[in-house]
Amino acid sequence: MPMDAIGIAGTSLSTHRKWLDAVSDNLANVNTVTSTEDAAFQARYVTAVANADNQGVSAVGSEWGDAEGRVVHEPDHPLADEQGYVRYPDITLSDQMGSLIMAQRGYQMNTAVVDRAIDIYRAAIQIGTPK
Repeated sequence: MPMDAIGIAGTSLSTHRKWLDAVSDNLANVNTVTSTEDAAFQARYVTAVANADNQGVSAVGSEWGDAEGRVVHEPDHPLADEQGYVRYPDITLSDQMGSLIMAQRGYQMNTAVVDRAIDIYRAAIQIGTPK
């Protein structure tokens, strides 16, 4: 049985929510510092695919960013090594903000689809209702 508009939009809402969660984690940790001996925070990127029946999408997993990160010279930082270096995640704020905007807009558009579908279903029910 084919999915209705609300069900299809619901799969996309779920996928966009997972994308928003990943981007917010990345943004929250963009300035997380570790020593050069430790791995940097790894950015998370959601992988989405069309469902097998082409009725919606699913988030099937995550890809992880580089654990090497960026090594920055900050000799006054408490986590600096003997040469004065610390490790930051390899996360670009501008890329994450672009992803955040796309994920937000996708989520908003799918909530609009759900709202319109509900309006259409209500109108269809009222067609057969005597006044």
